[in-house]
Amino acid sequence: MWSPDRRTALLGLLALGGCGLTPVYGPGGGGTRLWGKVRPRDPDTPIDFIFNRRLAERLGGEDAAIYDLDYQISIGVVSQAITTDEVTTRYSLNGTADFALTGPGDVVVTRGRVSSFTSYSTTGTTVSTLAAEGDARERLATMLADQVVTRLLAVASSRPE
Repeated sequence: MWSPDRRTALLGLLALGGCGLTPVYGPGGGGTRLWGKVRPRDPDTPIDFIFNRRLAERLGGEDAAIYDLDYQISIGVVSQAITTDEVTTRYSLNGTADFALTGPGDVVVTRGRVSSFTSYSTTGTTVSTLAAEGDARERLATMLADQVVTRLLAVASSRPE
């Protein structure tokens, strides 16, 4: 016997199926259109290496690359918490990534800017503060890469194959 909860769930699934949305990694989704086809620019800094590593995790390697991804990452350091003795105990890392995806013939497919932030504490030892800063920079690069991938997948999903 069908309960009202089962009917609601079935109707919800049918409604989602008819809305025109497709899974990004499903047949015809943007993920399959970009998988292994994006070559990011060569890294220059440790942040670039982390950014490129995350892109490869999300978009696959660049074995069959037909798109080039150029990007510029900027990170600003801002004091967040200052004691009455004027000692900074927390820093914020504010990052932006400007990017441009070009296809065959150097045609710009999409471009944009993403931004995010993270922070770290300086209340421990010098070693722990340096480790916290390095971890914060890695988290920021990963977040920026994830946002770029999301934008690329959205554009790829809306383009004809």
